[in-house]
Formats: sequence, structure tokens, C-alpha cells
Amino acid sequence: MKIRTVLSALVLLMGVLFTPGIGILGGATEAHAATKISHSTATSMFRGSGITWSSSGGCSDRYNSTCTSFEQLNLATAQGAQTLKSASGCALNITGGTETGHASGTYSHWNGYKLDFAKYTCLGTYIKNTFAYIGLRGDGAPQWKSGAGNVYADEGSHWDVTYYNCGGC
Repeated sequence: MKIRTVLSALVLLMGVLFTPGIGILGGATEAHAATKISHSTATSMFRGSGITWSSSGGCSDRYNSTCTSFEQLNLATAQGAQTLKSASGCALNITGGTETGHASGTYSHWNGYKLDFAKYTCLGTYIKNTFAYIGLRGDGAPQWKSGAGNVYADEGSHWDVTYYNCGGC
């Protein structure tokens, strides 16, 4: 009888530890819990905030690297861009979204965590004066981290931004 009680308690404990979203050993991470939005939803959000976008190919096909797509963008990423726009007061033009052709990884463009922004003096000044410089990325790009934890990397021709959250939306 005692063994059965101990085994039952152990099974219950293991279930709690590994329950997605609850358990500490097998819980859902931010990468798995993100709310995805469509290209249409994202463009509507951006348009409403005065954010523009462009692509070298003049298209939005997710599977074409010359396009700028927002298909499967994380809602928090779109909201993060809106927060950046309203907080900075700067013009924002998105030049890279969820289309193929970017580096892979959990917190990647393809997985909806990153946006590329055209470089403007206003935006660069805002990032460098508002966020904390955190050093060089592995590829040599200087990085700044917002108070919310989002990371802004200066890739030379554009800003590569990783949104872990909406930045206080």
C-alpha cells in the first residue's frame, strides 16, 4: 500500500513538472507560445501606426528572399515595432520580416521574432541614447538592449531587431 501511494505521488509530481506552460522541466518557452499573425494583420497594424515597409523585390512572398513578408510574424514583434515608433517618434521603414534568406535559429526572422529597419539618423540616435550598449554580437555587430529586453543590432546597412516581447505595449 505504501509503495502505491509513493508511486502515485511521484507520477503526479512528474506530471506537474513536465506540463507545458506550468512545469519547470518541460514548460512552453516564449518561442513556442508566441501568437502568430498574418501578413494582412501586420500591415494593417503598421499602417495604423505610420510604419512603412519596402522590399527590393516589391513583393511580400514569404518564400522569396527579395520580398518583405510578415506572414507568421509574432504579434509581440508587430506590437514591439509599434512601441518603437510611438516611443521614438522616428520614421520607421521595415526592410526585412519573416521571409526566407535570413539566419536561422529560435529567435529568427523566419520564426517571427525579428524585423529589419532602414537606418535613419533619428532611429539610430534614439536607440543609442535610450538603450544600454551590450557589446558586439558574434558577427561583430554592435548591440543595444532595451529595458524590456529586446535587442537592437546595428548591421551597418540596417537595424536588426529581436523582439522577445512587445516592449511595454
